[in-house]
Amino acid sequence: MSIENEQSNNDLVWDMDEFQHRQLATDFVKRFENKLCVYSGSVEQLYSNYNIYFPEEEGRKMVILPNPYAYHDTFQGVPEDAIQMTGLTIVPGELIGKQGLHLTIPLKSSDGGKKKYRVVPLQAGLRAINQRRPADKPFLPILMKGDLREIENKVPALHLHSIRLDKLGGRSALERKDILHTIAEKLPNIQ
Repeated sequence: MSIENEQSNNDLVWDMDEFQHRQLATDFVKRFENKLCVYSGSVEQLYSNYNIYFPEEEGRKMVILPNPYAYHDTFQGVPEDAIQMTGLTIVPGELIGKQGLHLTIPLKSSDGGKKKYRVVPLQAGLRAINQRRPADKPFLPILMKGDLREIENKVPALHLHSIRLDKLGGRSALERKDILHTIAEKLPNIQ
């Protein structure tokens, strides 16, 4: 029996069939294990404590398994409309001839031509984004199914979504604060 049949949460099973350089993508995404929260829209949950597996019997799939003993690290009742696309992507520095992780930030194009991006070191980019945002609307990056991508069929990249605390009206102020602190505490650990 396959993982998808055993598991009702298919948002945690990511297909990697299209990846030309699967081992690069595997090594890349493992760097973010437990450092970025993962969201599942089908069950409206946000996971902060999980493991990433690549089971051989499942072929080219990546499986995210929440820690069953850390139920307090799973946030329930997070609606999909609280999640937004950012256009931001984490890329390995090797893509641009540099070391470490970098953040690609899309720039507004006045000529309507090819999209242009600014590439900055990841931690500096995250700090700059949060410094420009209102204190009550921080940038809280998360991952969801489909965010692991391959650029030009060779370089792995992670698209970032973010969670909007102001869209969590059904959650108490304490729960929103807990989500904020959980995500914010993890960000400096991404290297």
